[in-house]
Amino acid sequence: MAYKRILLKLSGEALMGDRQHGIDPKRLAEYAEEIKTIVNQGIEVAIVIGGGNIFRGVAGASNGIDRVQGDYMGMLATAINGLALQSAIEAAGIKTRLLTAIKMEQVAEPFIKRRAVRHLEKGRVVIFGCGTGNPYFTTDTAAVLRAIEIGAEVILKGTRVDGIYNVDPEKHEDAIKFDTITYKDVMNKGLKIMDMTAFALSQENNLPIIVFDMNTQGNLEKVIAGKNIGTLVDK
Repeated sequence: MAYKRILLKLSGEALMGDRQHGIDPKRLAEYAEEIKTIVNQGIEVAIVIGGGNIFRGVAGASNGIDRVQGDYMGMLATAINGLALQSAIEAAGIKTRLLTAIKMEQVAEPFIKRRAVRHLEKGRVVIFGCGTGNPYFTTDTAAVLRAIEIGAEVILKGTRVDGIYNVDPEKHEDAIKFDTITYKDVMNKGLKIMDMTAFALSQENNLPIIVFDMNTQGNLEKVIAGKNIGTLVDK
């Protein structure tokens, strides 16, 4: 295996499947099986999930909701997604722990770095909810921050496209895919991989990012094995 401890970043929209909003149980079950496959190979897995399938703070702000309030609403949406993902992974037979940046002891543990690492060492999947716990920061930034804190070797950003392109491949048939790209080239080309705060934090800490298609069965296992799947962003 190319990696021992990874952080998987999933968007909230990924959980919608073919729906327009909410959570698709079929998609949840598919992700749980993919995660189970690599956990059974001894990989330590942490997950950060977004909340865009339920609520987006930025969208709320554009509709008159106070930005800070909206961001906290978005954080709670990630906790809902975390609970759903936890349920699906445990239904697949893998032990999990949900740790949140906002305290909600009845449903999750508060985030403590040493506790998170200990769970990983015991073979439990750790799901981080509520982003960083602060408004104005995205779950992309939370993913990079948590990955650094727990000593993850790589961030795997699961999307619905199979890597990074020079232009949007869903809009341009002549889009060119990058197998590897440097942080500097991403900045120079203005490619939208993560928000700039997250990307700068990843670059500063030499944390590689792999963008890949999470919806193709077996891709997660292939990425873990070091196969040329998706796009690697590194120095």
